[in-house]
Amino acid sequence: MAIRINDTEVAVPDDPRVSLLDLLREQLHLTGTKVGCNQGACGACTVLIDGERVLSCLTLAIQADGRSVTTIEGLGSDADPHPLQTAFIEHDGFQCGYCTPGQICAAVAMLREIADCVPSYVTADLAARASLSPEEIRERMSGNLCRCGAHNGIVEAILQVAREEVI
Repeated sequence: MAIRINDTEVAVPDDPRVSLLDLLREQLHLTGTKVGCNQGACGACTVLIDGERVLSCLTLAIQADGRSVTTIEGLGSDADPHPLQTAFIEHDGFQCGYCTPGQICAAVAMLREIADCVPSYVTADLAARASLSPEEIRERMSGNLCRCGAHNGIVEAILQVAREEVI
């Protein structure tokens, strides 16, 4: 039994009660994924499993067995940052930075959802690809809270990356 985390095979913990968040932070020392509310309400712990966003505080590590997990550390590096990381910096999409890793992971998955024509609550035409409006982005990112109020910068960063179609 193994989980692929940021392209590295990791053994599934012996204790089936270990959350994915605790595995990442406490056992693997991947501290980019943040502990927020630990109840699934803030999105600070958002990571990607097989490209889909999940709240790692509500996901048992064993649920990721045989799957691929990507954390903020796996999206880019100092030398080669992910386009969303660069855009967040350019558009001041963070203040304290605590929610930023979860926001970026959620945005990566959100752009994929739009490309796959997955509608949201505000998608006007369910048969067509969603328009990438600020309202659409705000709805799709509503599960990731920013207590500092950097939402406008976050939306602008996501719009920039989507326009450049680099993802």
